[in-house]
Amino acid sequence: MSFRDNLQHLRATRNMTQEQLAMLLGVSRQSVTKWEAEKSYPEMDKLTCL
Repeated sequence: MSFRDNLQHLRATRNMTQEQLAMLLGVSRQSVTKWEAEKSYPEMDKLTCL
């Protein structure tokens, strides 16, 4: 399973929107969108929060 698949699955099981996850992690919604599109990846501190 790819990072994108894992992230989308975890968000879906918790009924979270990209915006809610972004607010929780202190990033923009666009950052979460890029992570799910595999155009970029979160920084290490954000990964540990996930």
